[in-house]
Amino acid sequence: MGMLGSLALLLVVGFVAGKIMEAFHLPGLVGMLMAGIVLGPYGLALLDSDLLHISLELRALALILILLRAGLGLNRSELTKVGRAAIRLSAIPCLFEGTVVMIVSRWILNFSWAEAGTLGFILAAVSPAVVVPEMLALQEEGYGTNKQIPTLILGGAAVDDVFAITLFGVFLNLAVDNTVNPVRALAHIPWSICAGILGGLVIGAVLLRLFDFKKLETRNTEKLLLTLAAAMLFYEFGQAHEIASLLGVMAMGFVILEKRESSAQQFSAKLARVWVFAQVILFALVGAEVNIHVAIKGGLLGLAVILIGLVGRSIGVWVATMGTELNHKERVFCMIAYLPKATVQAAIGGLPLASGMESGGLIL
Repeated sequence: MGMLGSLALLLVVGFVAGKIMEAFHLPGLVGMLMAGIVLGPYGLALLDSDLLHISLELRALALILILLRAGLGLNRSELTKVGRAAIRLSAIPCLFEGTVVMIVSRWILNFSWAEAGTLGFILAAVSPAVVVPEMLALQEEGYGTNKQIPTLILGGAAVDDVFAITLFGVFLNLAVDNTVNPVRALAHIPWSICAGILGGLVIGAVLLRLFDFKKLETRNTEKLLLTLAAAMLFYEFGQAHEIASLLGVMAMGFVILEKRESSAQQFSAKLARVWVFAQVILFALVGAEVNIHVAIKGGLLGLAVILIGLVGRSIGVWVATMGTELNHKERVFCMIAYLPKATVQAAIGGLPLASGMESGGLIL
């Protein structure tokens, strides 16, 4: 089967599987993930290899779509109310989970500290591809909006990945190259965050000026296409220069909402329709990355490390939400909402093995 046929098969099976899960009051993404696992190379192997080769790019595009939509829903007054709590939520749970996994894997798996830290901060990244659409759905239905809970989690989850991926890079370099300077690498985190946000704000402002240029008068659909193209280019640039480009994509949406609320609402509505298609591609392709055989080989010890790490993350969320207006039930909800893992692990889980790290296979 060619790439087009594989894509059609993935869409149909993923869509149907998602609807079946929703009929049982479970998130549709669970069915989409399972469809990818079954159809993927570690299942029935029905997908064309060319489709799998561009899987990372397709998943990145879907992620850009949902993060741009998230930015278009970030109201400044709401963001200001949750600002400090969002900053705490962006760093504390990640550090708790990464550190707990590092200590546990050093003890249980007999890893070196560098290997243990590498595993810890692969696992420590929350999945924006799972968290963002779920929070946007809650926001649209009005759940938790009186205390800006979806906004709090949206803001925290985006920065969480910057911390996790940067610290992962520090430990990976320590494992394969003893000459790396960990202090310099850690100092890179705030620069990456600031560069990403500033870049997104500047690009958003430039786009707005283009929209106002009378000779380039266009419809909202064309403006949205221009915005998506700018977001994709900035994402590529950020990936190449270690800039938090996903934060920049959200910042672009934030500027448009701030200055052109009517356009932002129309953009968001159009992206919501596109997301019906994009989410199947995203989650089904993430499922196709799951190597069931390696997961089984990891066994109970691997499962224990993951579960203990999630306990550490949950404690981190509880600590980060101290002093907020949230009651106990709402803080427990934040703990659950901050558990998902998917896209980041699928993207970087194989890098230790590719770098020649002895424990790379087990980490994967």
